[in-house]
Amino acid sequence: MDSFAFIIHPIDPKRDVSRKYPFLGKVLTEKQIDFFSTFFPPVYISEIEGITSQATGKQIKGWFLACPYTPRRMMQLPERTVYRKIIQTGRAAEKLGADILGLGAFTSVVGDAGETIAKNLDIPVTTGDSYTVMLAVQAIREAAKVMDIKMADATVAVVGATGSIGRVCAELLAGEAARTLLIARDEKKLEALRDKLKVHARSELCISTKMDVLKEAQLILTVTSAIHDVIHPEHLQPGSVVCDVARPRDVSAMVAAVRDDILVIDGGMVDVPGPVDFHFNFGFPEGKAYACMAETIALALEGKFEDYTVGKDITLSRVQEITAIAEKHGFRMSGFRSFEREVTEEQIEAVRRNARRGRAYRVPQ
Repeated sequence: MDSFAFIIHPIDPKRDVSRKYPFLGKVLTEKQIDFFSTFFPPVYISEIEGITSQATGKQIKGWFLACPYTPRRMMQLPERTVYRKIIQTGRAAEKLGADILGLGAFTSVVGDAGETIAKNLDIPVTTGDSYTVMLAVQAIREAAKVMDIKMADATVAVVGATGSIGRVCAELLAGEAARTLLIARDEKKLEALRDKLKVHARSELCISTKMDVLKEAQLILTVTSAIHDVIHPEHLQPGSVVCDVARPRDVSAMVAAVRDDILVIDGGMVDVPGPVDFHFNFGFPEGKAYACMAETIALALEGKFEDYTVGKDITLSRVQEITAIAEKHGFRMSGFRSFEREVTEEQIEAVRRNARRGRAYRVPQ
């Protein structure tokens, strides 16, 4: 039976450690978890069963393995040290018999986005970022519909536009929106991206290194590799949609707490085909996975065992190819979720109603 493995790691240290080790999650502080993660070996989490292709009936199995580092630790430690731990986790996947390895969350971002990891393992590797691109764009399109926002007339912003995922998202959205705001920290990279997109863009293209310009956008797709939130309540206009693809999250929890006129959705949640049992709660309902996980699973169902999305240069053709493979086997974009909770029709209607009232938001003094 073909198989895969997928690397996860603690993003919210106390919460995520508690999912596997309730006692440690309870007694250790975040700083202690960060510190001890340096010395912790890779952790076997669970076996994944029941995944079945709708097209072929093929069944596969998989495993979750955890690299113990938190995002903060990955940023603090020397790159070589982080690579070594991820490679060690990948070797554990090889011993289990996995045919392909997916890199989750920050393990796909660190350094050269999987290239060094792939070179040091005998099994192929993917970051899952190609399918993540398409699911993020599909989520923004669907959210625009439910909020009565016409993409063709809208201003859309991509935060983290010069990153590997953000760049291709920007390319897709600039072909659909009236105006596209490209936001990132490096102005020269932004200028280069704008010049590249100009050739085929339908949009008016604007660049900025400041988050304040988000007030001009009705639709926002955010996918930075920051370790702290970057989008706060004062940045957003009433009635706007924010699709947060980043892990750790880019959108502050304060947005959900104080802005009842904004729709915030988590990007990239997918229904997995078959009676899947992950044997581990990573915060999603049964049968649902992140798009990056889904890419790894879809490649295993297809029997396409090759280094797939590695490095920082994701191509539109690869995004389209993995989307076709995933759809063939029965993966579908799931319903909206926000901060790990389902978004109901009633909530969407409430956001629309509140936005129509045009409640002025003022930053508390």
